Amino acid sequence: MKLNELRDNEGANRKKKRVARGPGSGKGKTAGRGIKGQTSRSGVALNGYEGGQMPLYRRLPKRGFTKPNRLSFAVVNLGQLQSLVDAGKLAAGADVTEDALIAAGATKRKLDGIRLLAKGQLTAALNLTLAGASKAAAQAVEQAGGTLTLTRPVREAVAADAADAE
Repeated sequence: MKLNELRDNEGANRKKKRVARGPGSGKGKTAGRGIKGQTSRSGVALNGYEGGQMPLYRRLPKRGFTKPNRLSFAVVNLGQLQSLVDAGKLAAGADVTEDALIAAGATKRKLDGIRLLAKGQLTAALNLTLAGASKAAAQAVEQAGGTLTLTRPVREAVAADAADAE
C-alpha cells in the first residue's frame, strides 16, 4: 500500500444532497417538497396538527393529578447492601445511616430520604437508620439479625417544624 492508494471505505462518505439546483439535479424547482401547502414552506410546525380536525390530545379527556408536594426517595435494595458488605465498604454489625450509604456508593444522593426495598438477599446484620422501607425489607433486616430505624422524610420534617413554630 502506498500513500497515493489511501482512500475511504466504500460508502463512508456521501455527497451532500443539493436541492433546488435546476431540473438536471433531480431535485430542482420544488426541491422535493411537493406543490404548495404548509410543508412546502419554511417554518413548518406540524406537531399534533391534524389539518383543522380536533387533534387527538384535545379529543381525549384529562386524567389524573400530579401531587405538587410528593416525596421522591432514593432507592436501595437489600442485595445492594449485601454486596457493599461483601466488598468491605460497609461493616457488618455497624450503624448505617443515609450519609454512610452515599459514601459507600449505594446511591448518588438521598433526595427526600433513602428507602429500602426487598430485592435481593441480606445476610449481614446491619443497624440501619433510613427514611423508609417496605414491609418485606424490614422483615428481612430483622431476620438477618439487624435493626431498622425509620426517620421522617426530610420535606415532612421541615413542614412539621414550620407548623410547630407557628
